[in-house]
Amino acid sequence: MNNVEKFLIFCSGAYLPLVRRCPVSSTRFMGIGTTVLFTAIFAGLSVSYALSTVFSSFWVILGIALIWALMIFNLDRYIVSTLKKQDQFFPEFKQALPRLVLALMIALVIAKPLELRIFEKEINRELDEQRLATIENSREKIAAGYPEINDLESKIESLQAGIAAKEDFRNQKQVEYDQERFGVKTEGTTGLAGIGINAEKKEKQLDQAVKDYQYIQKLNEGRIQDLEAEIRRINVLKEQEFQNQMVSLDAYDGLAARLQTFRDLTLKNAAIFWANWMIIFLFVMIEMAPILVKLMGSRGPYDQLLDFHEAGIVLAGEEQWYKKSGDSALRKEVFDELYDKRKASRVDFELGMLGEK
Repeated sequence: MNNVEKFLIFCSGAYLPLVRRCPVSSTRFMGIGTTVLFTAIFAGLSVSYALSTVFSSFWVILGIALIWALMIFNLDRYIVSTLKKQDQFFPEFKQALPRLVLALMIALVIAKPLELRIFEKEINRELDEQRLATIENSREKIAAGYPEINDLESKIESLQAGIAAKEDFRNQKQVEYDQERFGVKTEGTTGLAGIGINAEKKEKQLDQAVKDYQYIQKLNEGRIQDLEAEIRRINVLKEQEFQNQMVSLDAYDGLAARLQTFRDLTLKNAAIFWANWMIIFLFVMIEMAPILVKLMGSRGPYDQLLDFHEAGIVLAGEEQWYKKSGDSALRKEVFDELYDKRKASRVDFELGMLGEK
């Protein structure tokens, strides 16, 4: 038996000196040990991905992942090693039931981070869509929190309309003046070409319109600049508030967010829903496999020798106690009673007590 086989038997929780006496059982225990080992490896990979969403240091992730894998390994090994074969199915099933429940919980814990890793691209795409929707919603809410911007823009439009009205009035006076000079007959002109009294009146009206336009233009443009400066100041505040919200939004990429997003994906996409359940079922079966193998297998020579070995330890303790009490007759009675209950030969019984040999 080489070192790899010894290690796999150790992983199965079996007692190596007794397995050596039962070569036919070594293959079964190596299979159980391999399953326990790979379950621990999957647990380490699973928690390392989960930790990558929290920590950025490789060594921190590696250290915690190793501790977690060793803990799962020790727990699985304990679950398998404490399940003993008996002659009846229902007592064995009753003994295995809490272990199966514990294995189910371990499988669910291991499977979930690996599911997130398998469907990482789909989750990232869904997170991006949610992030864009959140950004748009945030901008709308921030804009709703600054209604004064609309008032300022309305004032700017009103001032610009005032400038446009004065400009239109000036252009109108310019047309009337030109028509009077060039003798164009209209309702407001004489139709006589040249600079006459009416042309001089039109010129004065034009000059006044130009002055009014220039005055309003200068006055309103100054007011518009002040209003635009106020709008820019408010926009700076809006942008600052938006950036503050983006800090928390950019951080919305942790384990809880991915779990919630993955749940939303399973509800929207039937293919992901069934793939999710198939992966969970796979890990549940992997985790329960060692227990089910032991539960469905028949009682073998290893189980018999294990009973002998444990009985020998118990008997050795009782013999020590009776030896101290000095009651040799009672010690012989206890020895013979346990011997009769086991219904084994004297040689096999001594093998059970001296399994190290």
